[in-house]
This record gives sequence, C-alpha cells and structure tokens, in this order.
Amino acid sequence: MRILLADDHRLVLEGLTNLLTAYGFEVIGTAVDGCEAVRLALSLEPDLVLMDLRMPGYDGLVATRLIKAKRPPIKIVMLTTSAESEDLFESVKSGASGYLLKSMTGKAFVDALRGMQEGIPPFSPGLADLLLAEFARLRSTSESVAPPASAGAAERLTERQTELLRLVASGLSYDEVAHQLAISERTVRYHMKEIMERLHLENRSQVMAYAWQQGLPRVGPPGAG
Repeated sequence: MRILLADDHRLVLEGLTNLLTAYGFEVIGTAVDGCEAVRLALSLEPDLVLMDLRMPGYDGLVATRLIKAKRPPIKIVMLTTSAESEDLFESVKSGASGYLLKSMTGKAFVDALRGMQEGIPPFSPGLADLLLAEFARLRSTSESVAPPASAGAAERLTERQTELLRLVASGLSYDEVAHQLAISERTVRYHMKEIMERLHLENRSQVMAYAWQQGLPRVGPPGAG
C-alpha cells in the first residue's frame, strides 16, 4: 500500500514514516499542510492518505473533499488527536474512510491499516459505535452520511448476499467470510460489488452503515470496545 502522510508536525511525519516502513508499508511522500497534501495526492496518486485534521492552509476536511472530488479511488483516513464527535462525523461526510486517534499504540495503528486492506474501515475503539449511533439518528432525515438505498433494494438481495453482508458488517475480513461460507474470497468480492450496485452505495463504509441501519449484524461493530 502506497501511503501519503499529511501532518504539520515534522516529528510526527518522521515517526510515522519510520513506523510504517518498519512494517512494510511504502511512504511515497509527506505534506506539512493541507494545500501540499492536495497537490501531492493529485500528482502521486497514493492508495491511502493519512490526514491530520488541523493543519495550516486547507484543514484536513477541506483537503479531503478536494482530493475525493478529483481522485475518488484514493482512500483517506484521518489521523488526529480530536475525539470530538463533530470532527468524526464531518470527516466521514467529507469522504474519509476511517478515523484514527494519535493516542493509539503503534501495533493497533498498523493492525487498523492491515484491516483496511481486507475491507474493514479503520476506526479507533469506541468511534465506530459513535458513528453508527449517528447513522441511526439521521436515518429518518434527509441529511445522512451514507446515501439511502433505493426502495425495495434490500428485498432484491439474495439470501446468500444478505448473509454475506451480515458477516462483513459484523467485522469479519473477506477471507474469514469466504471460509465461513465455504466460497472463495474472489466470490465474496464479487457479491460485495453486486450488493453495492443494488443498494446504490459507493464504498464498503456505506455498505456497513446500511447493514447496521437494517439491524443485520449479529455481533459488535469493528473497532468497538
């Protein structure tokens, strides 16, 4: 995974670079403000941007919106000291795929990134619960962090797709889902693509939010505890 780091503290950038490199990730660039983060993201096209929330120039929210508008496939995860619910919600609305706190351990941080590669949105413990509670609160309003599925979309899912969606939303990786359903990981990914198309959703985070809104998971959300 090719990673771009954006943080206005150079010591943080150096520490993150050393940590990620030690665990086999490739850091392709660093930015010290939001403007530079946007410029480098558009030119280098990383797989992931780890974005600080508070930076000079563009803040992390503005930078995230600008990057996602021009390069939708780039994943952005906020890496910040702020555990404020408003910052969390605004980050997801702006297009962030995850929200991690700088207070977490290095191992937990690396595990979260590896989980992201398996399709599990990375959120620090407790934040997934907070986000899902907000999804539920906004479910009946026009303002929602995830686009609503079309009428009757859930009924058009096959029994296998519904079960697969339940397992993914429960926090299992694609490999674990494949093992439990006795199918290949490639088949799991195919079904997830079909589910996203049928529900008119754009990414796995929105799929998981929809599943939780429908009460599908049987166990706690990923990152909870």
